[in-house]
Amino acid sequence: MRVRAVMVRILLQLKHDKRTIGLMIFAPMLVLTLMSFIFGGANYHPRIGIVNAPLQFVDSLEESDASVVRYSEGGAVQALYDGDIDASVNFESGVPHVDLEGSDPSKSKAVLALVRSASIRTAMQVQMDVTYIFGYKDMSSFDNFGPILIGFFVFFFVFLISGLAFLGERNSGTLERLMATPVKRWELVVGYLLGFGVFTVLQSALIAWFSIEVLKIMMVGSFALVLLITILTAMTALTIGIFISAFANNEMQMIQFVPIIIVPQVFFSGLFDLSTMEPWLQVIGRFTPLWYIADALRKIMIKGRGWDAISFDVLVLSAICLFFIAANILALKKYRKI
Repeated sequence: MRVRAVMVRILLQLKHDKRTIGLMIFAPMLVLTLMSFIFGGANYHPRIGIVNAPLQFVDSLEESDASVVRYSEGGAVQALYDGDIDASVNFESGVPHVDLEGSDPSKSKAVLALVRSASIRTAMQVQMDVTYIFGYKDMSSFDNFGPILIGFFVFFFVFLISGLAFLGERNSGTLERLMATPVKRWELVVGYLLGFGVFTVLQSALIAWFSIEVLKIMMVGSFALVLLITILTAMTALTIGIFISAFANNEMQMIQFVPIIIVPQVFFSGLFDLSTMEPWLQVIGRFTPLWYIADALRKIMIKGRGWDAISFDVLVLSAICLFFIAANILALKKYRKI
């Protein structure tokens, strides 16, 4: 009887917690749906720019389902820097000179195998002159994913810790006591952000330093810019975490938001090849903060790009921070309408 009484109590609690029931049912369905779209997408087709290539070589590449575009020599180099193609092949002097974009080792290997196969089928010289625009020959997958993982872990832990901490402030009554004082809502929000921000800035700096100096993740750009992006990552996660905590009544409900807020962003961060997704699905990534975080960190750490290349990412992340700061100020109205 006692076991039955405990079981009934738990079931009654779940019955009255519709949010928990909804998340338990629909969150896994959402994640599985995203995975079906991503892993059930089209196969990867290398994008290859051609300069001075024989027609039979081009035909052989196209028969292997490569996406082939003819360029002038200068146009091919610019397309590589812009990320429009994975490689360019120039047959100047009769020798296939391959310029690889190089930031993704799996794509580089696929392109080289395809070019070598096409050369054999057309009875051309197999020996290739290979140059890497970014990355290097023996670049590991961890070097490719490292910048994304740095951004993800900073975002994930700051989001979770800040949300739980702010939730604790509410549940302990500290927030209500503060709202009973003359302090304004914006002062309270900014104060919390600065208070939590000191810790999150330190955390993000240590994670970036440890990843680059100890784990030896590839780093060819400015460490100061990496710090800037990781700090912006922490502040973005901090403002979102505090805002989301307003919709949770306990720690369990806060954790339940992870599959809704965090997991979908992972799929669009670049950890998986976005080029194989449906175009409409790729657009969704542009609405997730982690996409801009990963894009900026990869440009800095792998491609060695500077401020001009990441300025738009910084602008978007700053706008997201300001938006959620305003949203947090408005969310406090339910505690005190002043």
